[in-house]
Amino acid sequence: MSKTDLNLIVMFDAIMTEQSVTAAAERLSMTQPSVSNAIARMRHYWKDPLFVKHGRGVRPTPYAEKLWQQVSPPLAEIQQAVTPAHFVPLYAKRQFRIALTDGMTGMLWLPLRKHIEKHAPGIDIHAVPYKADGEQLLLDADVDLVLDYYPGSSPLIHSKWILDNHFVCLMRPEHELASSVLTLGRFISHDHLFVSLSGDAKGIVDSELEKQGLQRRIAMTVNSFSGAVEIIRGSNLITVLPYPVIANAAIRGEVIVKPVPLAIPPASISIAWHTRNDRDVGLEWLRGVLGELISELSISYGEANS
Repeated sequence: MSKTDLNLIVMFDAIMTEQSVTAAAERLSMTQPSVSNAIARMRHYWKDPLFVKHGRGVRPTPYAEKLWQQVSPPLAEIQQAVTPAHFVPLYAKRQFRIALTDGMTGMLWLPLRKHIEKHAPGIDIHAVPYKADGEQLLLDADVDLVLDYYPGSSPLIHSKWILDNHFVCLMRPEHELASSVLTLGRFISHDHLFVSLSGDAKGIVDSELEKQGLQRRIAMTVNSFSGAVEIIRGSNLITVLPYPVIANAAIRGEVIVKPVPLAIPPASISIAWHTRNDRDVGLEWLRGVLGELISELSISYGEANS
């Protein structure tokens, strides 16, 4: 490949980022036929189809995904090296996409919006549904950040611990267990609600019970944390959830919180981002804001639970 053809890598990166030839052309200030011609040259050079039609956009082939993982980080470094770092929150106009569960949204979105209204009114924040697929979302550039439990292991992803979600058992105030000590026997004898993002009716609680030769009845599953609180408030089900997710409902007296009569390790919550954005000063600012807000919320929830 000649030196001038290195421009194809820039075009390739734009198509991979946008997942659309039309959007990539707009991003590059090029015509769509010009980008299509560039794709034909890419296919010739790299001996692979690279992109296949998918709805209104395109879907990369496995070869294209692997190639992008290799070329995207150095391209980002070059862009950041030649572009002066400049980000003033008060005057910045930018959009960020964050993958997180509705539990984290309920905990964090209002404080984040209040902070933005005061300090960065031109910033837009869009929530993307999270189903433990954070690594792929970041690799595909579908999101800027993942803010939740992150089990990924890709060397292209950085993550930073921000919070340990400790689990509690909750029930409605009128529940027969609300005024008594929650023993393990009482815990497993009652019907349970289970929040499952994947659809599987089994979690860490069930794994720990199995170690003791015990099991609980999961009478119902739901795929959202906010939905779980509503169901608990109006039924005789009990459930185990991270305390920060249900703290506001507990503080308002809508549910009763009790210690889980079982040793359940906390869920580690992290902020994760792609290495291509290591020097993105806007994302660095946002990560800092999120970390501070979560730290403040953790302290207030801890005081309320003490």
